Amino acid sequence: MSQVITIHALALTSASSPSTSSSYSVPCSYGYCHSSYPYIHSLKPRRFCGKVKLFAQFNSHDSSKSINFCDPDWKTKFKDDFDQRFRLPHVTDIFHDIAPMPSTFCLQTRTPMVREFSGLSSCKEWHGYINDNDRVLLKTIYYTSPTSAGAECIDPGCSWVEQWVRRAGPREKIYFKPEEVKAAIVTCGGLCPGLNDVIRQLVITLEAYGVKKIVGIPFGFRGFSDKELTEVQLSRNVVQNIHLSGGSLLGVSRGGPGLNEIVDRLQERGINMLFVLGGNGTHAGANAIHNECCKRRYKVSVIGVPKTIDNDILLLDKTFGFDTAVEEAQRAINSAYIEAHSAYHGIGIVKLMGRSSGFIAMHASLASGQIDICLIPEVPFNVHGQNGVLSHIKHLIETEGSAVICVAEGAGQDLLQKTNATDASGNAVLGDIGGYIQQETKNYFKEIGVHVDVKYIDPTYMIRACPANASDGILCAVLGQNAVHGAFAGYSGITVGTCNTHYAYFPITEAISHPRLVDPNSRMWHRCLTSTGQPDFF
Repeated sequence: MSQVITIHALALTSASSPSTSSSYSVPCSYGYCHSSYPYIHSLKPRRFCGKVKLFAQFNSHDSSKSINFCDPDWKTKFKDDFDQRFRLPHVTDIFHDIAPMPSTFCLQTRTPMVREFSGLSSCKEWHGYINDNDRVLLKTIYYTSPTSAGAECIDPGCSWVEQWVRRAGPREKIYFKPEEVKAAIVTCGGLCPGLNDVIRQLVITLEAYGVKKIVGIPFGFRGFSDKELTEVQLSRNVVQNIHLSGGSLLGVSRGGPGLNEIVDRLQERGINMLFVLGGNGTHAGANAIHNECCKRRYKVSVIGVPKTIDNDILLLDKTFGFDTAVEEAQRAINSAYIEAHSAYHGIGIVKLMGRSSGFIAMHASLASGQIDICLIPEVPFNVHGQNGVLSHIKHLIETEGSAVICVAEGAGQDLLQKTNATDASGNAVLGDIGGYIQQETKNYFKEIGVHVDVKYIDPTYMIRACPANASDGILCAVLGQNAVHGAFAGYSGITVGTCNTHYAYFPITEAISHPRLVDPNSRMWHRCLTSTGQPDFF
């Protein structure tokens, strides 16, 4: 269930006592309380006059709590609630008598290290382990006003409340014997640059711990049910150079068998570590597998690795494949720019990925410096009318002689006819907003008698199939390593990612509560608008 904060306001009468610690004086221009939880929907502006009392209601997956901002101890209660939400599930939650053992991961010995190796004692003095109490600060900006650009506030006064998440990395104690581990890797959803990089590092790090049985599940969760698909045996020799190619060594697919069938196969095959590479939907599936294994009291560690080219997973700085997508998008944008500027009244239109979030379109537009109009799902726009997109294109043709438009695939879906169709993952099949803008542009200029030359480029599948660039390659390597470290540390039902440039673990439930979106009031979107020079189209 999505995590939601609801802000309630109780207007006080004019006879109310003067403002005290139990009330806030809020002017009419002060319109809203914006949640600082990154996994909570931004609240719509509301106007309150005079004095109000405010409190926040937290609807978590396991409880419903209210925090009254008038309570002098509300910060403590808020922190307690946050700590409870971000507590990482652990195998000892179900198996209380499991005793930890010294880690077999040590960079002072050759890898993989065996217990009989005499160098084991030297690892006791190795200072490369992460302490379980190490934390990473989730928010680093202290906003002093909710009207500040991109402000994420907990209460109307934008109080500073520290929010800490658990640091990722190898632990000195582990909860799985490497010789008893059978690890499985599965890649779900669509293709994304970096899949092979993550697979490679998962295998290398598992072997560094001493794991001998490592398999790949072919073609996503389908590989658990299709009898024609067999496990792929993995080792360092097998994966050594796979990162040089795009795609996935294991293949990908959407959908798959039911939950019980997947867990049945895990038990039948003796798999006790499962690494799931995918986006929000895949992570939801991974969390369901974790919960079912707990219900059956089956000792397994289920770790998610966030894979979404759209960069739409909460709490994380970015997901792997995003940097490569932005870089590769430059080729398409530059081609559209050249086509537009080489033609008389040329117009280039580029459609990029982004179902519900416009991060790729925004970053690619800003990076290229060649985009005149950037359209994303989070910012509504009109195509027709005095303030519409077509009117601005006409202005660009008259003043600049050409125009280049970048549009995210999920933008402007309200302008298109809905089909109610869904793909195998349950996602709505989107209409072609790029083709729509292309046709409307042609019709518009034909009606007003102005010649234009419109070119439309959709590089989606070219970008998805690319190998990861250097930036994503590093991110994938560290994500893969930390996923294995998290599994051996005994965590399950978690995902790994970067938070303020540091690597951290997050409960899957918090990361998938809803998609991460571009904040139209963020500094990054403002930077994009500064670059394009476009007006408000709504």
